Amino acid sequence: MKTLQQNMTCTRFLSFILLHIFLFTLTNAQLPFYKLSYCQNSTEKTNNTAYQSNINKVLSWIDSDSAAGTVSNQTTIHSSSNNNDDDDVYGFYDCRGDVRGTFCKFCVNTAVKDISQRCPSSVSAIIWYDLCIVGFSNHNIPGKVYTTPTWNFTGTKTVKDSTELGKTENDMRSLIGKVTSEEANVNWAKGEFDLSDNEKRYGWVQCSRDISKDGCRQCLEAVLDIVPHCCGTKVKWAVLSPSCGMEIDDNKFYNLQTGSPSSLSPNPGKKKGGSNIKTLMIIIILSVLVAVALLVYCVYYYRRKKGELLMSRTISFRDRVHSEDSLNGDLPIIPLTLIQQSTDNFSESSKLGEGGFGQVYKGVLPDGTEIAAKRLSETSGQGSEEFRNEVTFIAKLQHRNLVKLLGFCFEENENILVYEYMPNSSLNFHLFRKT
Repeated sequence: MKTLQQNMTCTRFLSFILLHIFLFTLTNAQLPFYKLSYCQNSTEKTNNTAYQSNINKVLSWIDSDSAAGTVSNQTTIHSSSNNNDDDDVYGFYDCRGDVRGTFCKFCVNTAVKDISQRCPSSVSAIIWYDLCIVGFSNHNIPGKVYTTPTWNFTGTKTVKDSTELGKTENDMRSLIGKVTSEEANVNWAKGEFDLSDNEKRYGWVQCSRDISKDGCRQCLEAVLDIVPHCCGTKVKWAVLSPSCGMEIDDNKFYNLQTGSPSSLSPNPGKKKGGSNIKTLMIIIILSVLVAVALLVYCVYYYRRKKGELLMSRTISFRDRVHSEDSLNGDLPIIPLTLIQQSTDNFSESSKLGEGGFGQVYKGVLPDGTEIAAKRLSETSGQGSEEFRNEVTFIAKLQHRNLVKLLGFCFEENENILVYEYMPNSSLNFHLFRKT
């Protein structure tokens, strides 16, 4: 019982450690971080069950479509009655340009659940995470440029030099030029800028994938014009609109990659160069190593304690057997594995017979000695005391015409008496009698 309790304690401890490793991994992995949301409410639409039903269908479609591996898409759910387009719902989602595979799917899935909670009665809504954007509206969205409304947020650190704003604006304009150039084949751009010898800034711009390059430039310029009025004194800031957004920080918040989206791995776990990805991989590897080490320790601890308990039971039992009447010599304890090997794992072909006490099997030890192993069954009604009595009784019988007890096994809930094999009546008498 004590060993069982110790094993359960070790198992609980291992589960506790693995749970905290899992939570630590999630905390430190590149998981979506909520930024902002915009909810446009309407009493008329709130009471319109058809429109609310279409919103649910749009969000369900977005979740399913992103789960298939798509990083950006839009759809329209039309009203099913009387061609009433007032109940049509337009939905879209878009992941950040460097975000693919699992991270994109997880972000969109999180945003879909979150937008339903933050904007439960809205006719239109948009939610931004650091890795994706999700939205729906009663207006046709695809292909149109929406520069308003805009939202911004800033960090807590203030710039040290007032000239930094001017440099930052120039750096962001360079990214606008990069993403809207004729050579550009993606809707996003990123850059690493040297502020001083030991300071850097990391910038990002992105437009909706369904708008033109001119529309992208128009949107990003409008967003950049807002920066001096909202965020110019802060080191970290972001300004977002429905069709585009930009962000800058003194920490690398994206994965530095080269090439177009087609060259990016669909599995973010295989990306190279991203500090967050490297950190995630290191955490996962360390977590696995720690879990394996704990598992090995628990197995070792359990087996050691089990062995100690078995040894103490066996020694105690043997001492009790030989303590009576001062028996001379040691009665061997035969390992269960040896008996199993000798009897072909208690096969039917090795069985000599059986009775109410259990079965008797013929076997051959490695030295060639033939044995008869009396294996007591669980239904025999013979407990440890009866088993001890039988060992003591047989051990006392030292007569040439009686069967010789070679040893016993008291292991893994097995009670086995090992006799010298003698194909005569005395063997039958001693083996098939019930004690």
